[in-house]
Amino acid sequence: MTRISLRSASLVTALVLVLGAATLSAEVTLPIRMRTFAVNMSNNLTGANGILQITLDQWSTAQERQNLLMTVPKGQDDLVRALQKVPVKGRINIPGWTGPDPQNYRLGWNLRYAWHEALPDGGDRIVIATDRQMSFREITNNPRTADYPFLLIQIHLKDGKGEGKMAAFTQIRFDKKKNVMEIENYGTEPVRLNEITVEKK
Repeated sequence: MTRISLRSASLVTALVLVLGAATLSAEVTLPIRMRTFAVNMSNNLTGANGILQITLDQWSTAQERQNLLMTVPKGQDDLVRALQKVPVKGRINIPGWTGPDPQNYRLGWNLRYAWHEALPDGGDRIVIATDRQMSFREITNNPRTADYPFLLIQIHLKDGKGEGKMAAFTQIRFDKKKNVMEIENYGTEPVRLNEITVEKK
């Protein structure tokens, strides 16, 4: 497992800023649909390689971001509940998923947080977070993955194309002794998002 905090720069820097990114002017206009080839380099989500589709209809507001940031020190369960209460920002799914689908990958699930900012060298960074959809079996059996209820994505776009990374099983916790937010990924690496293309929805 990989753990990062607001004091470190390892893994995906944008993910540690998921709730605290500064507001900057950006050129991405909604609604959009993004398609990407997801490559699983981790030790979970076996067989998840394939086309991933992300649609975004609206951005999170500054007030929503602030409310979520203030919720982090209260604990992970409170943060999950807070995310579930904010308006849906879009949707993510794997349209070509084959075989059994207890997690509803084909249909997908709602995205609750979407933030974007302009990059100094041009283009945009998009950060997405949501409560991870769990199957009835996962909830009732309560495996270790149930302790990782968040899905986090960071994407870099320029001229309608880009790349990114996705941490599909993630904890977001607040270390009161260190006074930092910590993000722990249940896996050796995040999923790589290659060849991202953008189209108007």
